Amino acid sequence: MLRARRAALAALARAGEGGPGPAPAPAPAPAPGLGLGLGLARSARLLLPSGGAAQPDPQGGGRVRGEARVAAWREAGAALAALARAGEGGPGPAPAPAPAPAPGLGLGLGLGLARSARLLLPSGGAAQPDPQGWREAVAAAVGALQAGGLVAVPTDTVYGVACLAQDSGAVRSIYSLKGRNGRKPLAICLGDVDRLYRYCQVNVPDELLRDLLPGPVTLVLKRSEELNKDLNPFTSLVGVRIPNHPFIRELARACSGPLALTSANVSCKASTLTVSEFQDLWPQLSLIIDGGPIGDVQSPECRLGSTVVDLSVSGKFTIIRPGCALTPTVEILRQKYGLIPESS
Repeated sequence: MLRARRAALAALARAGEGGPGPAPAPAPAPAPGLGLGLGLARSARLLLPSGGAAQPDPQGGGRVRGEARVAAWREAGAALAALARAGEGGPGPAPAPAPAPAPGLGLGLGLGLARSARLLLPSGGAAQPDPQGWREAVAAAVGALQAGGLVAVPTDTVYGVACLAQDSGAVRSIYSLKGRNGRKPLAICLGDVDRLYRYCQVNVPDELLRDLLPGPVTLVLKRSEELNKDLNPFTSLVGVRIPNHPFIRELARACSGPLALTSANVSCKASTLTVSEFQDLWPQLSLIIDGGPIGDVQSPECRLGSTVVDLSVSGKFTIIRPGCALTPTVEILRQKYGLIPESS
């Protein structure tokens, strides 16, 4: 455990320019540069530079750029995954946010007993993404995933937990995390429609796929031989998600294979719209990507999740879960493509 903690500290230090920082304290608005204060909390928070696509921060994400910087964050993500696997510490209260560093200070670290890191996306959010500021967050997430870790991510519906779908050990970890029935399938998540053909047998027009994806819909299709046989081995079908959220799409594009994706909650409990709502899962996660609240946290409709529709039978469709996009999905399938509904 101590070795894992030291490895994570070293990797995180290499990812930034600053030296050890103070323990977490209430944070003001993010300042330029990177700030990570892990302190004695079980999780931590990374402040990425503010600004959206319309006003990008050309010096955001630290002053060290290029592939070396991205590689350093991937290494940091992998170290955090190793730290989570080491099982250091138990569940604890939500961490206090890290103080924002002064411009140019870089990365402030105080690892303490942390097991996972919480990364706060820039204030622009999904509506005004900051690709420059998100590069390090994507790199850290890729590193954690490649090391077998579980990463919490925002989507266009609710918060999710992702792992590499081709990593059988990580898939088992997701079932353990959620206390999920072993015969309840996981969906895969991709960045673009074009990649869907590698993992699924498609029997609907490409235009239909692009009318529904990206979006709050899970399409169930016949799986191909390319997909990990340990993922949903009890069925010949697989659900496919391409969320309409720029961060998770960039993350999926950065991975060589599909992500396995499920909601960030214990099975049979409500879906979550903020990272604080699944604090009980934090100790088992390598990384928490905090994209802020998703929708209206007071509205039950915002917790419905994606609409799940089975398109595996030619000319027909079956609604498996109504979800949040039922009406527009059915309209497209029936009126535009003439598919016939079947009872689930």
